[in-house]
Amino acid sequence: MTEEKFVRGLGLLDSTMLVAGSMIGSGIFIVSAIIARQVGAPGWLLVVWLVTGLLTLMASLSYGELAAMMPKAGGQYVYLREAFSPLWGFLYGWTLFLVIQTGTIAAVAVGFARYTGVLVPWVSESNYLIAPIRFGGYALSLSTAQFVGLCMIALLTFMNTRGLKLGKLVQNVFTTAKTGALIGLIILGIIVGLKSGAGAENFSHFWTLRGTLQEVGPGLTAAVAFGLFVGICVAQTNSLFSADAWNNITFTAGEVKEPRRNVPLSLALGTILVITLYLLANVAYLAALPWDAIQNAPSDRVASETANVIFPGAGATIMAVAIMISTFGCNNGLILAGARAYYAMARDGLFFRKVGHLNKNHVPAWGLIIQGIWAAALVLPRTVKTDAAGNVTGYGNLYGNLLDYVISAALIFYILTIAGIFVLRRKQPNADRPYKAFGYPIVPVLYIIGATVILAVLFIYQTATTWPGLIIVLTGVPIYFLWKFANARSASTP
Repeated sequence: MTEEKFVRGLGLLDSTMLVAGSMIGSGIFIVSAIIARQVGAPGWLLVVWLVTGLLTLMASLSYGELAAMMPKAGGQYVYLREAFSPLWGFLYGWTLFLVIQTGTIAAVAVGFARYTGVLVPWVSESNYLIAPIRFGGYALSLSTAQFVGLCMIALLTFMNTRGLKLGKLVQNVFTTAKTGALIGLIILGIIVGLKSGAGAENFSHFWTLRGTLQEVGPGLTAAVAFGLFVGICVAQTNSLFSADAWNNITFTAGEVKEPRRNVPLSLALGTILVITLYLLANVAYLAALPWDAIQNAPSDRVASETANVIFPGAGATIMAVAIMISTFGCNNGLILAGARAYYAMARDGLFFRKVGHLNKNHVPAWGLIIQGIWAAALVLPRTVKTDAAGNVTGYGNLYGNLLDYVISAALIFYILTIAGIFVLRRKQPNADRPYKAFGYPIVPVLYIIGATVILAVLFIYQTATTWPGLIIVLTGVPIYFLWKFANARSASTP
């Protein structure tokens, strides 16, 4: 089958919903508490989100040129392949499959299950169907929360194998619902906060450092100017991750109507919508809650604390429903889009051959299934937490560690892709470019400089979670040559 067999069923609204829906998961409802501890003042909290917004918007406006130039299934994988080499495209696709897309799907699925547990107490990470089986510092388990996460992945994977129309419908309904819920939280949070005056001090002492300060490097906090700079850079791992997945629409370009117009436009509209909502959500948190309550929100659930102020006694339940809607819609977008990237890899002979075919519903069903199996597999392994005496104190999730590792690697691929705009303008000067990168060359260069500075700070001050990410990426090098070798052999076999 060829790419032309895809059904171009995504209009501008659908594409924008896919961008926004894939971006809004559970992060915006949680990570502001972590960032507040890293930067120590309301003003700097908003600066972190402003930097994230500017970087995300600059990147999406730059990607528009590549999307309009190469409106094919696979998106970012194709851009890296064409700008640099098939190896660079594969390394991105490999990391996407191994951790970035599948790890995020696993994390969002378990996040959905955790908030389901607020409504149904039986669903819990400590209520085991299969108790943890230890293997040194790791374990395998099946809690009721993990089970619900697995069911969510299976359901959305199955639904997306039924065709683009159903996947699009789910995406539009849930993105509309969660966008409305976020707007409601913002408006009510600001109104109630202004009436109560609970957050008045946040704005009267906007830049004053106070409260709990988290180390952002060995012995380094935001209490000193350089520590504040490092803190703003390190905090981007949380805010950028919460605003990630905007590039997923590029994977589905083969199914977008008028892709040369609609993919760049949806990138711009979707990111502007989400970043505006994220900034306003943080203003609502600051209006409704004292600074100490933001920094020390139970389990970092700052949005739930805000909802409790708006709806005393019912906030946690209302917020749980809102986050369940948000994570369900987010995972639908991630599952729908990810399979298209593996499809493009398979068409190039760099992934399982069956993934390069479409089913009778014109979707890459095998790509969806293999992605679903691996994402489900990442839900099961746990990290073991122990005290000084070696006694088990709790269990973490392996996918959480993997995602921490590859945030820096994902940033490298973003930088390389935007650098690819300059490379392709030199390599293919006469190529059709219906849309050219906004503010070229200044805006793409500013993104590259800003992202590189953040990356350098992460590699220097967060070594435990950055260098392993490079190792994960580099595991793709021998896999790439093995796949090439296997394809060469099969091609030469009569």
